[in-house]
Amino acid sequence: MAGHSQFANIMHRKGAQDKRRAKLFAKLVREMMVAARQSPDPAANPRLRAAIIAARAVSMPKDNIERAIRRGSGKEDGVAYEELRYEGLAPGGVAVIVEAMTDNRNRTNTEVRTIFGKNGGKIGDLNSVGFLFSRVGTIVYAAGAASADAVFEAALEAGAQDVASDEARHEITCAPEDFATVRDGLGAKFGDPQSARLNWKPNSTVPVADEAVARELFKFIEALEDNDDVQDVYANYEIPDALMQKIAA
Repeated sequence: MAGHSQFANIMHRKGAQDKRRAKLFAKLVREMMVAARQSPDPAANPRLRAAIIAARAVSMPKDNIERAIRRGSGKEDGVAYEELRYEGLAPGGVAVIVEAMTDNRNRTNTEVRTIFGKNGGKIGDLNSVGFLFSRVGTIVYAAGAASADAVFEAALEAGAQDVASDEARHEITCAPEDFATVRDGLGAKFGDPQSARLNWKPNSTVPVADEAVARELFKFIEALEDNDDVQDVYANYEIPDALMQKIAA
């Protein structure tokens, strides 16, 4: 299993699931508010349209989506958020990029640095590990949306760089500058995707085969993702499936 955005551990208790759902809603609301500053019209704002798709994918109520857009566009009072990025190393020498949105830069700086320090990480300067990743557009459809051949042909026609299909989903990647064109081209044929966003994709991965290191790594990533200001965490780890299954058991 390779490291990616939105690390998810298996949660067994309903209360924990509800808490994570509430945090996810809050993060999506922030994304829509920031995106809506450019334009409240999803048709003219690719970033906002992608955020709305993500919100609908997790069944966010329509009223919540509309309220976030109104607040972001200044039609209702709301908090002003700014975007921050942090880079550094996680346990096992894994490179990490952390994206945050905050209404208090000092608070977020302190909290993120504390998480790195207390969980075996080492925070670095901006672009200290960024060169190990590439910025890409990622569009995901459920496997049942179309056949692998149909998705591949449509993605190629739309200008995508790569398509990976398995039993669960189709994942299409493209250059950032082609993101809107590829997403809209696929949407015209297959409807709204499960998700459509710009991500950081590792150019290479760091193997983590030691169980103790893997558990420490996951604890570190989970601590970051539990922070209210952190939107996404990207990491370049590679863990054998057998070890993943053992940790999740």
